[in-house]
Amino acid sequence: MKNDETFLRLIAVFKFFKCATLIALGVGAFKLLHRDVGGMAEHWAEALKLAPGNRFVDAALAKAAHLRPEQIKKLGLGSFFYAGLFLAEGTGLWLKKRWGEWLTVIITGSLVPVEIYEIHRHPSAVKVGALVINVAIVGYLIYHIRTERHIRTRGAAR
Repeated sequence: MKNDETFLRLIAVFKFFKCATLIALGVGAFKLLHRDVGGMAEHWAEALKLAPGNRFVDAALAKAAHLRPEQIKKLGLGSFFYAGLFLAEGTGLWLKKRWGEWLTVIITGSLVPVEIYEIHRHPSAVKVGALVINVAIVGYLIYHIRTERHIRTRGAAR
């Protein structure tokens, strides 16, 4: 039982971390509203000494220069929405609530096809790593839910 609690707490901490990251992203997005995002991106590319002429840097700078305020607002709102979901998942898992386990299985599991599609479109090691972690979380929680149900059913029959 102790390992189950440890794994649930680790998953909860992971969800809280994702929540905090998305809140920071959302706040940052709203701070960019009505600013010259392209100019700011160029400034940071120079400050970080990113290779000028690199096709990835140039593509990122071009995208940043063409961001519209509506897009930035949607990014911020979407970040806060997903942060709320991760907060609910993490809280339910931390408190060892069955609804938290199911919520995590449903939300995380429903995003797996999107992650696979994104890997197919633009493969990267980070995306594959995220997919592996999320599939492991869903698999573990399903196993945990089924095992707990079996233990309770067997205990009630005695």
